[in-house]
Amino acid sequence: MEIILYLSVAIIAIAFAVLVYFVAQTLKSLKDTLSNTAKTLDSLEKQMNGLTTETTALLHKTNLLAEDIQGKSEALDSVFVQVKEVGTSLGKMNHSFQNITGKVTEEAERQSEQVTKVVQWGNAAMQIWQKWQVKKKATDQYIDSKS
Repeated sequence: MEIILYLSVAIIAIAFAVLVYFVAQTLKSLKDTLSNTAKTLDSLEKQMNGLTTETTALLHKTNLLAEDIQGKSEALDSVFVQVKEVGTSLGKMNHSFQNITGKVTEEAERQSEQVTKVVQWGNAAMQIWQKWQVKKKATDQYIDSKS
C-alpha cells in the first residue's frame, strides 16, 4: 500500500509538472500576445500623433483658405455693386436717348411741313437761277456775235 501511495504521489507530481509546463506555455503565449499588442498600440499612437499633426496643419490651411476666400468675396462685392451701378447708369442713359429720339422725331414731324416748304422754295430758287444762267449765257453770246 505504501507503493500505491508513492505511485499516487509520483502521478500527482507528474500531473502537476505537466500542468505547470502548460500553464508556463500559456503564460508565455499570453506574454507574446501582450507584447505584440503593446507594439501595435505604440505604432497606432505614433500614427495618431502624425494624423493629429497633419489634421491640425490641414485645419490651419483650411482656415487660411476660408479667410482668403472671404476677403476675395468681400472685394468682389464692391465690383458687383459697381457693375450694378453701371447697369443702372446705362439704363438711365438709354432712357434719356429714347426721350431725346422721341423729342427729335416729334419735332421733325411738327416741322416737316416747314421743311417741305423750304425745300420747295429752294427748288424754285434753283430753277430761277438756272433759267437766269441760261438767259445770261444766251445774252452774252448774242452780244458777242454782234461785236
